[in-house]
Amino acid sequence: MKILSTLISILIISASLVGCVGESEEEEDISVIDDSFGAFSVVAPIDTGINVYHNHFSMNESYPQWLLDQLGVNKVCEISKNGTWEERYEADREDCWDVIGSDDIVWFKGSRIIGTTPDDNTDIPILDDPSDGHGTAVTGAVIDANPDAVIFFVEGFSDAAVLAAANQPLVDLITTSFGPILSVPVPGIEDATKVAVVDEKKIHTGAADNSPSPAIQDSTAGPPWSIGVSGYAEEDDDQKETMSGSYPDIAADWTQLLPNHDDIDGYHQTSGTSFATPRTAGLLSKVLVSLRSEFGDFSSGADPVDRMGLMVNGSNFTLTNDDIRDALNLSAWYPSFSSWDPLSGTTPISPVAPCTQVGWGVVNESNVLPIIEHLNGSSAMSQRPFDVELCMESNQEIREAYWN
Repeated sequence: MKILSTLISILIISASLVGCVGESEEEEDISVIDDSFGAFSVVAPIDTGINVYHNHFSMNESYPQWLLDQLGVNKVCEISKNGTWEERYEADREDCWDVIGSDDIVWFKGSRIIGTTPDDNTDIPILDDPSDGHGTAVTGAVIDANPDAVIFFVEGFSDAAVLAAANQPLVDLITTSFGPILSVPVPGIEDATKVAVVDEKKIHTGAADNSPSPAIQDSTAGPPWSIGVSGYAEEDDDQKETMSGSYPDIAADWTQLLPNHDDIDGYHQTSGTSFATPRTAGLLSKVLVSLRSEFGDFSSGADPVDRMGLMVNGSNFTLTNDDIRDALNLSAWYPSFSSWDPLSGTTPISPVAPCTQVGWGVVNESNVLPIIEHLNGSSAMSQRPFDVELCMESNQEIREAYWN
């Protein structure tokens, strides 16, 4: 997990001195897609678990049966809507939580959450650990960026968890916010994320470490097929968050107000690349929905067979994950050094080689429309300056050499 304790953060700075359940009864032709549901995008957060009872994830309407079928849903849990979090959990426990297995993919009816726990080594499958809450906050960041995202949540921290999302044809984006502390160069989930991106043509956003360590060797953020996400202090002075990985792909919102894991309507403010990363995934999901809607694409994913590896496969319009990533890079921007507050605790964006701090630059809600307009051809973005391109080409070359 990319959350460091205050003690570890202090040590780094001091050292550096400068880091439910019923099975679906109807059998339908799952190749049939009803476009009345509209364009959509499926995001797969992989984390500790998810609080399906929180209002942040509630949904009054129902997912269409064809969508559930194509996502492999084999159980539906109609979650309780009355009482406290504890009362709702107890009401659903016997028929839902106690009978979920590692092979099950569950839609929690009344919420946007479809979830699974392939590792089968948890006390309560899919539901967030009462002592944690990380996965609930991560997923909350996705929904904040795209309130209409379909969530395919996977509980776990392993290759198996990543592959559970990679092997779902309708999943567009996989977002992971866990990995080795201090970005120590040890194997992680890179084999599985490579399958997801290179073989299955999805997009992966991976959290850089919550330290100034370079992101290049980080097994979550560093592989060249992944989009490594660092943090910037968006609510203070728009500078680099000091306790955030360096030389990533991009930097995104470090501090956010996110849902609690053990109640139904509470929120807390929290910070870290853990939340900047899923927010980025949600923003890219929002881009996909807009372009799919515009060009009449009513499915999702980039299945190499059914969708020929295309993230958008519309009427006389197609896009790959590479096209979207290129547009993301073009849209990023560098905050001005002049806004830096010496008392803020942030690191000022250097006027020289800022790419070594925040990669291509900052990405937030302001990037969404320029990306859409660039990709649909209505307003092309300018190329980045030569020095920025050279810096980030070097970044990519180093990563390719290291990880391949």
